[in-house]
Amino acid sequence: MATPDFIRTLRASAGHQLLWLPGVTAIVFDDAGRVLLGRRTDTRKWSVIGGIPEPGEQPADCAVREVFEETGVRCLPERVVLVQALQPVTYGNGDVCQYMDITFRCRAVGGEARVNDDESLDVGWFAVDALPALNEFALSRIKQAMAEEPTWFEPATLG
Repeated sequence: MATPDFIRTLRASAGHQLLWLPGVTAIVFDDAGRVLLGRRTDTRKWSVIGGIPEPGEQPADCAVREVFEETGVRCLPERVVLVQALQPVTYGNGDVCQYMDITFRCRAVGGEARVNDDESLDVGWFAVDALPALNEFALSRIKQAMAEEPTWFEPATLG
């Protein structure tokens, strides 16, 4: 995931300290029920599509933008799948971020899957019973997007 300019500006004054950031994940299905995946440049592994909203950008608009920028596919968000605070991550340069992920189930409405920027090595549609190796983050979101359950979130604890 390329670092947005507004985060580079924040880092100039915040250094490596923890930044709490929004994140958006798009689980995109085509009419055949296949899911859209990209093989990331940074990890060389297959993953779902996602990114960071620009300041003031609506999360659903971010999902649409990220999917098109990375894959050339046009999509329409259908529903929120889950909302989850992720564990902090420390990047190789020492930057620490923690994301509030909002995952959308999306439907492809146009375009053709292709590598569309420098964030992906490969892009493709996969049948859900023939997925490449994926981490638990991606697998759980695909599973939840396929379910007809309401939005998933961590249950609140009584304190």
